[in-house]
Amino acid sequence: MQKHLEQDLQYHLHIRPGDVGRYVLLPGDPKRCAKIAENFDDAKLVADSREFVTYTGYLEGEKVSVTSTGIGGPSASIAMEELVRCGADTFLRVGTCGGMALDVIGGDIVVATGAIRMEGTSREYAPIEFPAVADITVANALIAAAKRLGFRYHAGVVQCKDSFYGQHSPERMPVAAELLQKWEAWKRLGVLASEMEASTQFTVANALGVRCGAVFHVIWNQEREKMGIADTSDYNTDKAIQVAVLAIKNLITGEKGHEQNRVN
Repeated sequence: MQKHLEQDLQYHLHIRPGDVGRYVLLPGDPKRCAKIAENFDDAKLVADSREFVTYTGYLEGEKVSVTSTGIGGPSASIAMEELVRCGADTFLRVGTCGGMALDVIGGDIVVATGAIRMEGTSREYAPIEFPAVADITVANALIAAAKRLGFRYHAGVVQCKDSFYGQHSPERMPVAAELLQKWEAWKRLGVLASEMEASTQFTVANALGVRCGAVFHVIWNQEREKMGIADTSDYNTDKAIQVAVLAIKNLITGEKGHEQNRVN
C-alpha cells in the first residue's frame, strides 16, 4: 500500500489522485494561489513544492483547484501533465500580459483564443504547423464572464515567448534582426498581447485530450509607450481572477445541467 501511494505521488507537484478537482486555475505566480483560493468554499492548501503551490476547495459544490506553474512553458507543461494524472481535465490559465495592439491598455482583460508558438516546449508535443488554440467552450465561458462582469475585454491571438528580455530588449540580442522582424509581423497581424505560457498550455491540452483556456490582465502596453500615446500601468490582477472564477462557475453549472438532461 505504501509503495502504491509513493508511486501515485507526483514528482514535482507533490499531489496524488483525489487531491485536485476536474477544474483547475493556473496562475504563474505561486503567491497568487492563496488569493485565488479565497474565492473557493472550504479551501485548503494541498501541496507546496518548488514553484508549484496547490489549493483545493469547492465552487457550486464541485471540487476545484488552483496550481501555480511558475514562469514559462517547461514548468507549465509539467504542472498540466501531473494534474491530468491526478484527474484534472479543464484548465484556465489566469495571468498577466503586455498589450501589443494599440487599443489594448493597462487594466483591460484579454481572453486568448489562440497563441503564437514562439517557444520551445510545445514543439515536443506537436509539429510547429499545429495551431495552439483554446478550447472553444472554455474560451466562450471566459468571454461571457468578462461581459457579465462589465469589464473592458478583448478576445483574440496572443504571442508567447521563452525570453522575457528577448522581447523587452531585443536590440541587444545577437538575433536582434529576427526578433524585431517577427515582432513587427505579429503587430501587423493584429496580435493583442504578449505573455509566456498559453501556447504551451493549449498545445499540451490538445496532446493530452483535455481542455484549456486563458485569461489575462493587461499590465501595460509598450507599443503605446513607444508611440507616445497615453497608457495606464495596472498591476491589480483582481479582474482577471474574477473572470476566471465566474467562468468556472458557469462551466460547472452548465455541464451539470447538461448531464442532468442526459439522465432524464
